[in-house]
Amino acid sequence: MMTERNKEAVMHQKQLRVRGFHLDVYQHVNNARYLEFLEDARWQFFDDMALTPLFCEAKCAMAVINININYRHSAYFGDDLLIGTYFSRVQSRKAVLTQVIRLKNTDQVIAEAVVTFIGFDQQAKKAISFPPGLRKKMQALLLRT
Repeated sequence: MMTERNKEAVMHQKQLRVRGFHLDVYQHVNNARYLEFLEDARWQFFDDMALTPLFCEAKCAMAVINININYRHSAYFGDDLLIGTYFSRVQSRKAVLTQVIRLKNTDQVIAEAVVTFIGFDQQAKKAISFPPGLRKKMQALLLRT
C-alpha cells in the first residue's frame, strides 16, 4: 500500500509472455532469463519516462553495479507476466530501482529485484554525479511504498 508518493511517481508496468525459448530443461523459466526480463523492463521504463534522451544529452551512461534478486515462484510456458519497475532511491551518484515480476491477474510474485546503478562517463571511464536535470527527473519519479 502506498503511503506517500510524488506527483509524477509511478510503478511502470511491462507485460511479457513466457515463450518456449525462455524455458530450461525443467520446463520453467531459467533463472538467468529473469535478468533479461528485468533489463528489458528497465529500458522500457527509461524510454516511457523520457529518461533515455536525458541520459544521451548528458552523455551519461547507466552502469549497473549490483543486482539482488529473490526468486519466489516458477513461471511456465504461456504465462503472462507483469514487471513493475520504480525508483526507490536517487542520490547524487547512484540510483536504485525496485522491480517486481508478478503473474498477471494474480498477486503471485515470481521474483523481486533491487538494481543499483551509477552515472558513468564513458569517455573518462569513471563514475560521475548525475547531471542536475537528470537527477531532478529521476527524483520526481521516486515511489515510496
